[in-house]
Amino acid sequence: MSAGPNPHDPISLSVLEGGLRAICDEMGAVLIRAAHSPNIKERHDCSTALFEAGGELVMQAEHIPVHLGSMPDAVAAVIDRAEGPAAGDLWILNDPFAGGTHLPDVTLVSPLLDGGELLGWAASRAHHADIGGPTPGGMPARSRTLAEEGVVIPPRLLGKGGDAEIRDLVAQMRNPTQRLADLRAQRAANLLAAARVDELVARDGAEALRVGMTAVLDHAERRGRAAIAALPDGTFEAEDALVAADGSPVPLRVSVTVEGEEMRVDFAGSCAQVDGNLNCPLSVTKAATLFAVRVLTDPDAPPCAGGHRPIEISAERGSVLNAEPGAAVVAGNVETSSRVADLVLAALAEVADGPAQGQGTMNNVTLASLGEGDGADDGEGFTYYETLGGGQGACADSAGPSAIHVAMSNTLNTPIEALEAELPIRVRSLGLRRGSGGAGRYGGGEGIVREIESLVPMRFTLITERRDIGPRGRDGGLSGAPGRNSLNGEPLAAKTEGTLQPGDVLRIETPGGGGFGEPG
Repeated sequence: MSAGPNPHDPISLSVLEGGLRAICDEMGAVLIRAAHSPNIKERHDCSTALFEAGGELVMQAEHIPVHLGSMPDAVAAVIDRAEGPAAGDLWILNDPFAGGTHLPDVTLVSPLLDGGELLGWAASRAHHADIGGPTPGGMPARSRTLAEEGVVIPPRLLGKGGDAEIRDLVAQMRNPTQRLADLRAQRAANLLAAARVDELVARDGAEALRVGMTAVLDHAERRGRAAIAALPDGTFEAEDALVAADGSPVPLRVSVTVEGEEMRVDFAGSCAQVDGNLNCPLSVTKAATLFAVRVLTDPDAPPCAGGHRPIEISAERGSVLNAEPGAAVVAGNVETSSRVADLVLAALAEVADGPAQGQGTMNNVTLASLGEGDGADDGEGFTYYETLGGGQGACADSAGPSAIHVAMSNTLNTPIEALEAELPIRVRSLGLRRGSGGAGRYGGGEGIVREIESLVPMRFTLITERRDIGPRGRDGGLSGAPGRNSLNGEPLAAKTEGTLQPGDVLRIETPGGGGFGEPG
């Protein structure tokens, strides 16, 4: 048996970092290949990560930033409730105020053990196409309380294997067969992590792995502190606004203070908690902030909690960025998180080399079969959820990429073949939204146009942003075009829901990115 990685040896440390990253990547591959819903198997709307015994994120796959930055709170919630973790334990949760994000994101957490001794934790999170409740897909446009958004799962320990309890849980949701398959895929990812960690222990020993994980975290912390120290000291501010379902503005503010090798990010002055679903649990606000800081400082550092140690994040309790338990949050996870990332990027723009604004929205679309009870089907219909890409902002030395998911999403666009194979729809068009990128020395990326024709009666829900004001350019670059939603040629609100009849055409035009520099 080898002595394991030497924390002072960069080669052995790099080998361990690569090994841990490979485990997370393989977890993700298992989850995606075993899942049944298009949202996971086609769009890859899922995330996987490893944690050390105390709950610090030690490595993650480069999946969904809003999942990964908030997942430490999920593991912390499990640790608070776990008494003597044992082999075969499996915890499940989705409560946004106990480690979750929004209800469709379900997290499974399991301990990593060596002979009964706790080494760490494996976690997987996936966005499920339904989570029960009154609105198919768990993505209502106008929810006002968390209870209106679906089944709330506080952190709970499932029985050994968890299959019977998972079956009981998915019985409360639409299309339970698909829900069960997706949860089993997550469980398989966690089991894979345990097997791969066992292999590391067999090779290097448990103590060497513990020392190595600490070294990975410390390495990331050193890099994070060095990157922050390279920024000039000072306080940098920015403000922006979301648009609520009723059309009213939801102002956001941030103050970022750099002092030596530490950073404080304070969202004081942001809007109070709203009577809608743009609210965020603090975990989501932290996730968006950490993403933005990493983008502007050291994006190649090990993606773990060590880099988070020099960063302090605060938001007033009861505000839209730190909502009270019970608040509706479904759009906070997707839309508000995107705006928080933009806000932090804007605040640091004068001292860091950041891009112009990208689309700043996930363009959430939910489709579901109609059944008895105002759209609640009997388990035999379909529920489908996706986000749509758009234009990314240009940089100081390059144009913005087109038709991609930017910032907090990092998923894929669903292929037409998968959509038409899975759903009773016809994709009438899918292509670039020409001319939507803002002009500049380097132009912003183009958005997407997608037209969907319904072949049967169905329900739809849209949760979108940047439909009034497009993404801003930078250093004289022009703004990207705002997005547009329409049904049979008639404009739709940014956040709305309704029904489609056979032959109806839903058209989504996503925003373009902002340009960089004065146009030539």
